[in-house]
Amino acid sequence: MFRRLLPRRRRFSTSSASNATPTLYSSGTTPFSLLSWGRGASGQLGGGKEERRLYPSPVAHLLLPDSDPRLAPTPGRLPSAGETSGVEVGISCGLFHSALLVEGGAWVWGKGDGGRLGLGDESSAFVPRHNPNLRELRLLALGGIHSAALTASGDVFTWGYGGFGALGHYVYHRELLPRQVKGPWDGNITHIATSGAHTAAITDSGELYTWGRDEGDGRLGLGSGGGPGEAGSLSVPSKVNALPVPVAAVACGGFFTMALTSDGQLWSWGANSNFELGRGSNSSDWKPQLVPSLKNIRVIQVACGGYHSLALTDEGEVLSWGHGGHGQLGHPTLQNHRVPLSIKALSEERIVYIACGGSTSAAISEKGDLYMWGNARDCQLGVPGLPEVQPLPVKVNFLRDGDEDLGPPHVISVAIGASHAMCLVSTQQIEK
Repeated sequence: MFRRLLPRRRRFSTSSASNATPTLYSSGTTPFSLLSWGRGASGQLGGGKEERRLYPSPVAHLLLPDSDPRLAPTPGRLPSAGETSGVEVGISCGLFHSALLVEGGAWVWGKGDGGRLGLGDESSAFVPRHNPNLRELRLLALGGIHSAALTASGDVFTWGYGGFGALGHYVYHRELLPRQVKGPWDGNITHIATSGAHTAAITDSGELYTWGRDEGDGRLGLGSGGGPGEAGSLSVPSKVNALPVPVAAVACGGFFTMALTSDGQLWSWGANSNFELGRGSNSSDWKPQLVPSLKNIRVIQVACGGYHSLALTDEGEVLSWGHGGHGQLGHPTLQNHRVPLSIKALSEERIVYIACGGSTSAAISEKGDLYMWGNARDCQLGVPGLPEVQPLPVKVNFLRDGDEDLGPPHVISVAIGASHAMCLVSTQQIEK
């Protein structure tokens, strides 16, 4: 079904057998590192043991041919017009599992029950394991107890716990190996997203399909009654006919969904008791509607947490709304916000990438600096000594290992789980 994953000239490691940080992929001389931090009781930090990392520490190294690799597509992020042609890399965090994507191949680790790692069993993995069942990937999206992937040919695969219907296989049992979703769509899928219990996919013509759990909150956008299965589950991918425009990107929150058109218009629907939809009221609504205050703003990325969201504009501004009780909105107070509000603490930076965990948020600046805020109970902000609630963004610093010939780390991507986080960084030699 798949072609050979990697040409012979490239080397990749299938596991990490020693205490040394492994080099998982080698096709050049430019060093990149995958770092993790937070709580790793289920192996999601990838360090080989149960641990808590107070600050970013290495999981794996990559040797790439270019200093500017191509970022793999991210749920909720519009394609970049200026994409490079280098090796494609990406990362994803589920609640308690993690994944790395490099040039179509995948490494997975963390909690394994339900089969969420796609390795054929339910064992947890405490170091990155190459998954031979996943090839030619473009996008990885890890959920609660399940996972989803999109291939370069436009096929969707899901695996893990199927009790909520989030796998889309018309049945509700678990899948220990990746299984192709046979949806009713015509054409290819170009974008996917998932969360704790629901999944979304966009076709090459801009149609949106959803499946998974909907307890009457409307997160699937299919009506007000919820799914027909147990706990409101729907295992059949269904077209969101109420969405009147083609969309190009989608993000799944805890109980709500957001979609972006190609010109940056943001649509929202689902649960809204904490103002998750950004419309000004807290009435839930299954019908997709434009976020009113963003109609004249071009949004290039939306990221959704459990009960909050971030939006990144084409001018590098970050706005937030929804639940603020853990400081995840990035404002001085812990109040909920009814409509998108600019994060003033980031106003001096041009932001190029955003991410949300359940109650944690992150942003990467054009200079490659990483900022985080929100729930710090499990050290998932990567800055030791913070209070459990950190309402304002803090800059994450990186250890240099005493090498004075290395320049400052440049962060290119970040992902957040329930109690951990990861980032990809490049560190160039200083020219003398």
